Amino acid sequence: MMNMNGKMKDIFDTIHAEEELKDKTREFLYTTTHGYKRLKPVNYRRFVPAVACLLFLLAGWGGYYIYFTPTSVISVDVNPSVELGINRFDKVISVEGYNREGDQIAALLNVKYMNYTDALDRILKDESIASYLSQDEIVSIAVVGSDEERCGKMLTEIESFTAKTKNTHCCSANMEDVEEAHTAQLSYGKYQAYLELNALDPSITPEKIQGMTMREIRDLLRALYAQNPDKQPEDGFLHGEHHGYGNGHGGKCH
Repeated sequence: MMNMNGKMKDIFDTIHAEEELKDKTREFLYTTTHGYKRLKPVNYRRFVPAVACLLFLLAGWGGYYIYFTPTSVISVDVNPSVELGINRFDKVISVEGYNREGDQIAALLNVKYMNYTDALDRILKDESIASYLSQDEIVSIAVVGSDEERCGKMLTEIESFTAKTKNTHCCSANMEDVEEAHTAQLSYGKYQAYLELNALDPSITPEKIQGMTMREIRDLLRALYAQNPDKQPEDGFLHGEHHGYGNGHGGKCH
């Protein structure tokens, strides 16, 4: 009986020890976890201003990129050669000269951010351009872009706008051709004239074309075609010749 009582005492002592161990364990965990405080739920609302700011910046950058990405180019050639980069909103976002006179026009005329027709009006009324026109020079205006429909609308508007401008020749072309023109360090308008000249006389170089007026180029083309009666102009620069006031041949430049 005493033996049985001793075993029971041992069992209860073991249980008591386990409970004491549990109590000490709870006390340790309580202390180390600061009273079992739960992690506070994340307050996502405090991130809303930052996210909104980020979205605003991204939208702003996207708008900036869209506005300052040219979708078409207008090449203006008399002797000064100038190219206007036009965005999808019909605004001039870049002005670049392709010869000495063109550089002067680009530097002096403030046409950036203007509608392209207003920019063309200012360019054509510039003193140096007006001087060329008074000498019966020719103005070549080429609309270049990858969107054929849009370029067609721009060409129609420019033809209407320049209807009373003496000796103008307007056309449209594909954007891919501009890269070749720039590689030759020519504006698109003069590059197309160069291609036509070079086909008749391979000795003609882009450097020679760069300093020529469009009237000189046209006169040279006429002389070369006269020397080569088997080669007649079709859709080239000379084919679009127009005397007096109004526009020359529209449509494609080549």
